[in-house]
This record gives sequence, structure tokens and C-alpha cells, in this order.
Amino acid sequence: MQGMQGLADSFWRAVAYCLHPRVIALSLLPLVISGVLVFGFMFFFWEGAIAGVRATLESWLLIESLLQWLDAMGLQSFRSALAAIVVLAGVLPVVILLSLLLVALCMTPAIVRLVAERRFPLLEKKRGGTLLQSIAASLGATLLALVLIVLSMPLWLIPPLVMVLPPLIWGWLTYRVFGFDVLAEHASAEERRALLKAHRVPMLVMGIICGYLGAAPSLIWAFGAMAVVLAPFLVLLAIWLYTLVFAFSTAWFTHYALAALQARRAAEPVVISEVIAGA
Repeated sequence: MQGMQGLADSFWRAVAYCLHPRVIALSLLPLVISGVLVFGFMFFFWEGAIAGVRATLESWLLIESLLQWLDAMGLQSFRSALAAIVVLAGVLPVVILLSLLLVALCMTPAIVRLVAERRFPLLEKKRGGTLLQSIAASLGATLLALVLIVLSMPLWLIPPLVMVLPPLIWGWLTYRVFGFDVLAEHASAEERRALLKAHRVPMLVMGIICGYLGAAPSLIWAFGAMAVVLAPFLVLLAIWLYTLVFAFSTAWFTHYALAALQARRAAEPVVISEVIAGA
């Protein structure tokens, strides 16, 4: 019960923090970096990628038969849009993962400091995680999530699974990345491992909810063929929305984890005194 109460309390605190001017300003940094990379890809590789995908699709007899049937039905525009859709489907998950990694490296320390200064100013910093450990953990989890995304893509064609698998992957990745990063400065290595084990279920629930929130920006691709025309701008809009979701996730995990750490430390003298009394 305490874990669920802490989950709800930290949720609303994180929502409020997302309206903080510093958080809004921080959300623009990954947007700028990702925007440069996206437009660089669009400028140097977009046409070549579409041409390569189109040639590959047309070489597959089943796909070509489907396209010919669509042409006969008067849907010739789908042929030209299909290659672009496939390229976007391949690029967007990479951009999302890159945004998550940028948030973890750029935004997470700043948001953790903001929450700690405003809500936990007396919480001792034991620095149980280093920057190199954080980078290694983030990269390892991100690469594994990327592999899972690629392997699960064929299953996305099954309507129920497309609503389940991506949020589950994002949720697991959010739990792994932010669960480490938000405790790296304040908790010792032993405290971090103990908290992540004791609060695994609430944090996984938080990660899955954040995964579904992270899937929401994908709705901007519901514009159909117009989405292909506006792809560079919609990609940037999607990145910014994802960044805000990740910023919220960071604030949510920070509020929850630091409150759990504070409660754990507050309970330690009681446990020690009980042990001494029992002896």
C-alpha cells in the first residue's frame, strides 16, 4: 500500500515539475541535438534510403502483387508512400532511443538536482554510481531494447500486440535507465540495489505507464499521406513530445526513489535499536 501511495504522490509531483521553466528549457536541448541528426539524415540519406527500400519491396513478389492490387483499386499514392513509411518506421525507434539516452545523460542529473534541492535538501549524497557506470548501464539497456524492438517488429502487424509490445519495451528500458540514474548520486551501491529490488514492482508499473505515455506521440503519424510530406517536422515534434515524456518519467522516478531512500534511512535507526534491544 505504501508503495502505491508513494507512486501516486510522486506522479502528481512529477506533473507539476514538468511545468517548471527549467524543465521546459532542458527539454529543448535533446530536441536541438536530435533535430540536427534527423535533418542530417534527411539531407544525406533520405532519398537513397527510400530508393533502396522501394527497390527491395518491388523485388518481393508478394509485396509487388499487393501493390499492383492497390494500383488497380485506385490507391497508386500508397505505392510511393510505402517506402517512406518503412524508412520512418525504422528511423523513428532509433530516434526515440537516442532521445532517451540524451535525456538520461543531459536532463536526468539536472532534474535530480532540482528535485533534491526543493524537496530533499538534507538527504545525504553517498554517490554509489559513477558517470561511467551510468553511461554503461544506459548504453547496455538501450542496445538490448533496440534489439528487442527490431526482433518484435514483425509482431507489430498483429493489432493487439502493437499496443502491448512497444510500451512494455519502453517501460522496461525506462525502469532500467532511470532506476539507476536517479539514485546514482544520493544512494550507495548497496542502497541502490536494495531499493531497486524492494520497489521493483512499483517501478516496473511506472516504467510501463511511461511506456504507454511514450507511445502517445506516435498518434501524430495518423495524418496519413500528409505525415510523409511533413515527416521532418513531425519527427521533431515527436522528439520533443518524447523528451517531455522522458522528463516527466525522470521526475516521477526521482520523486519516488528519493522518497523511498529517505524512508529507508529514517527506518534504519529503528531497526538497529530493535536489534540491540533484542540482543
